[in-house]
Amino acid sequence: MIHLYSWNTSNGRKASIMLEELGMEYEWHPINIGKDEQFQPHFLKLSPNNRIPAIIDTDGPGGGEFTLFESGAILIYLAEKAGSDLWPADVRKRYEVLQWLMWQMGGVGPMQGQAHHFRRAAKEEIPYGIKRYTDETHRLYGVMDKQLEGKDFICGEYSIADIAIYPWCHRHDWVEMPWDKLPNVKRWFDMMSERPAVQRGLDAQVVK
Repeated sequence: MIHLYSWNTSNGRKASIMLEELGMEYEWHPINIGKDEQFQPHFLKLSPNNRIPAIIDTDGPGGGEFTLFESGAILIYLAEKAGSDLWPADVRKRYEVLQWLMWQMGGVGPMQGQAHHFRRAAKEEIPYGIKRYTDETHRLYGVMDKQLEGKDFICGEYSIADIAIYPWCHRHDWVEMPWDKLPNVKRWFDMMSERPAVQRGLDAQVVK
């Protein structure tokens, strides 16, 4: 059993989509970041950086509980645990997936996250911040559009790289995504959105 401690954010949704794609049994434990629950002592034991998501695997490596935080690490761990080709066995393919996972973790996530903040959460309007981070987000998706030329998925075959990127792209309306300049990203996004496991993963962390 995987216990998922998370909330309905782009990073949080990576984990639930991954679990649904793998067909793993899991239980969601909501950590309401709007109420600062990520700072509670019980969660900090799992994620000392006070960020979601985090997991507890009750049947971890060697037996017994195993805890893990950071969404990218969780995606790799779950894929390896399941023996899934979402994390390729071929070394060349695996590192291609890894570089695009790192691209998301080091680029799309931080830059689009800042765009979300300045466009939606900042207490005062700061045009420089809005423009800087929105422009950089659009630039990054332009890089992705070129990568997707002639490919269904970011590395050719479906992988954890696609799962990592999709929940951020799902917030496209928050950054006024220029779809007319990103035909390959739009095609990819629509195809991803039709996957039943992706749909279940998006819905899994919705508070009823």
